[in-house]
Amino acid sequence: MAKIIELTDDLSNKIAAGEVVERPASVIKELVENAIDAKSSVIDILIEEAGLSKMTVIDNGLGIEPEDVSTAFLRHATSKIKTEKDLFRVHTLGFRGEALPSIASVAKVKMTTSSGEMGTTIVIEGGKEIDKHSDSARRGTEIEVSELFYNTPARLKYLKSLPTELGNITDVINRLALAHPTISFRLSHNGKPLLSTSGNGDLRQVIAAIYGVQIAKKTVPIEAESLDFKISGYGVLPEINRSNRNYISTIINGRYIKNFALVKAIQEGYHTLLPIGRFPIIVLEIEMDPIIIDVNVHPAKLEVRLSKEKELGQLITAAIKDAFHKLQLIPDGAVSKREKLQSEQLKIRLDDKPDQEKLDQDDKPVTQMLFEKPSVPEFIPEQNEADSEPFVFEQEEVYVSDAAPVPEEKPERIPKMYPIGQMHATYILAQNEEGLYIIDQHAAQERIKYEFYREKIGEVSRELQELLVPIVLEFTADEFLRLTEAKEKLEDVGVFMEPFGQNSFIIRSHPTWFPKGEEETTLREIVDEALHEPNVSIHKLREDTAIMMSCKKSIKANHYLTMPDMEALLDTLREASDPFTCPHGRPVIIKYTTYELEKMFKRVM
Repeated sequence: MAKIIELTDDLSNKIAAGEVVERPASVIKELVENAIDAKSSVIDILIEEAGLSKMTVIDNGLGIEPEDVSTAFLRHATSKIKTEKDLFRVHTLGFRGEALPSIASVAKVKMTTSSGEMGTTIVIEGGKEIDKHSDSARRGTEIEVSELFYNTPARLKYLKSLPTELGNITDVINRLALAHPTISFRLSHNGKPLLSTSGNGDLRQVIAAIYGVQIAKKTVPIEAESLDFKISGYGVLPEINRSNRNYISTIINGRYIKNFALVKAIQEGYHTLLPIGRFPIIVLEIEMDPIIIDVNVHPAKLEVRLSKEKELGQLITAAIKDAFHKLQLIPDGAVSKREKLQSEQLKIRLDDKPDQEKLDQDDKPVTQMLFEKPSVPEFIPEQNEADSEPFVFEQEEVYVSDAAPVPEEKPERIPKMYPIGQMHATYILAQNEEGLYIIDQHAAQERIKYEFYREKIGEVSRELQELLVPIVLEFTADEFLRLTEAKEKLEDVGVFMEPFGQNSFIIRSHPTWFPKGEEETTLREIVDEALHEPNVSIHKLREDTAIMMSCKKSIKANHYLTMPDMEALLDTLREASDPFTCPHGRPVIIKYTTYELEKMFKRVM
């Protein structure tokens, strides 16, 4: 008797559903992407009980012809591709032909669609067609999915709480809205609106609708172009950051994707501008020829494969650095009560996230969750009359006082500041006609030293200082072999070692610019860095070495400075290329404008 059999269509669809339909958010993603592909300009998403009871997606797109309605629910049936060549030039979001049959196999589905005067209604339960008839309908498609996983109850136990599932749905719609600012998205839960975008094509207005007006005002345009790629979007000033990567949105040809290499490139663009463990808020749209991207490597089409990933990453990093290098990035010291409230609201913690999403979800971008049932916690953002008005971005509003472009005739990134004293032997207080400045003296000198050593290491100078007593370092046999392989990398950062006996190296000299009095410690720490990260790149080894050396002999807290010392430090800081943060991303300067001070003392109302 044959042991190998062909699976039935019903069983195949349920297996495919396990890959495509993981939770209610998966259903919403597939249905809304179909609506986008149908050239809709308005898409309504109506959710009940976080999608477990019912999900309805209504669009005003092209609709489906009556003769194609049943075929649309057959596995691998699609209008998006015709030949093998089309697989390598995918211009649509959905093309695999698995979404509708997979959803219909594990839920009850009712769809009414019309491409012209007469419409068609079809009802499918558990993959079986129950009813199909002609119906009067406006142009577009309305698809209702209810009782998800009613016939596969084992999958229900993998679903999380209602707030978590609704958070996943909201996140999906947020990403799609960011990817398609020319489409109006309207999301509601149990009849209460969660998101509404205008669809006028202004990405900043979409950012305002999702993250709030205050954050949208702090955005900076990011643009770059090469022969293969065109990049556009907005990055939020480094002073506003989050504890996880959820606020990083990368969009390729209208498709939100996850790509570790591109996220690393974005982080590199913000390098030293953000504290360790903090991440930016940024939306990047990338346009490229579909021939150099493979979107068919993941069932949910979230992950893609790029043939020129390294070149794209370099372009992204350079674009972000260039955008922020033109700005003054001194944060305001005064924070309004309203901003504090919004900051607290952004820290709503969602429980029981999937493993991949368990990275500090205290900042999950679900800031307008509204629930009807008393058993579910209700979150209603505070509103006033000004918030109810649509926010219109003006060009001058984007460049607020702490993000003003540096005048071309002024080479320094920060203005001249005149010290007036020192606080707790740690902070320098300075002033000018614009207001009061508080400078972290340790962070300031760290930035100065970091830029000095970064430049020196990059030059790979051979100006050496002979050691009076050579240093002999002993290692295990394994460590000796690894350091032998890393010998050229170490020489690129100023460490020149010679084999000396069994499993030992001798160091007879060091670059003249090594920190005075810290030469031996510096040499040992650089060697340890190369030893514990054997695959570290020369670029990262140089970077880590510059950061480490910048800490040596920098002014520490509780160190009293004379007025001439403070003046010299501030004047040197003005010459730095990025004087706003230390190498670890902590702020160097905080500013209180004269207006803010007068407002605090009620001199102005």
